[in-house]
Amino acid sequence: MSADAVADFVARAARLDTEPPRPGEPTANPRGDHDLDGPEVVPEGPHRRAAVLVPVVPRPAGLGVIFTVRSAHLRDHSGQIAFPGGKIDPGDASPAAAALREAQEEIGLEAGAVRTLGYLDPYLSATGFLVIPVLGLVDPDAPLRPNPAEVAAIFEAPLTHLLNRSLRRIESADWRGRTRRTYVIPYGAHRIWGVTAGIVNNLHERLYP
Repeated sequence: MSADAVADFVARAARLDTEPPRPGEPTANPRGDHDLDGPEVVPEGPHRRAAVLVPVVPRPAGLGVIFTVRSAHLRDHSGQIAFPGGKIDPGDASPAAAALREAQEEIGLEAGAVRTLGYLDPYLSATGFLVIPVLGLVDPDAPLRPNPAEVAAIFEAPLTHLLNRSLRRIESADWRGRTRRTYVIPYGAHRIWGVTAGIVNNLHERLYP
């Protein structure tokens, strides 16, 4: 793809915060599953902090976004589509450092192959995780190696597909005794939904309003 297209994406990302929300700040009105279901479903704190990397990679046909398919044997969210990421450990210098560490552990993506561009809005899941998404531009030559203990597969979806609002729908399902709604983005055989689709929706709102 052209250098101008990459430059445009980076310029759009310049509107993001380069410093993460600090613990104790009212992050206070985070985005989250409650965007669709209302404030009454916001889980009580303290919320568990996590970070994910939203890896965007330039390809000849355009920008792609890297996703993982979580291994089927995992206790939480097995088989679901996710961004590389996990809990923020006490030794992590920042949410970005946590996201990069998890990306290296899960898909073999070295931190030196990622240019971090900023933080999307924190996303509060219905299960009580406060997820800090870190937007990163990935070297297209960076090798990826899924860790089978956590990741069953890696795939890329074109950013243009993810930004197509006609392909992003809202579905309802029963969860813990109530009807919940979630964004869903189909892509081939994959079904991107829940927190991951909510973060994609926020990326669209922040970079392409």
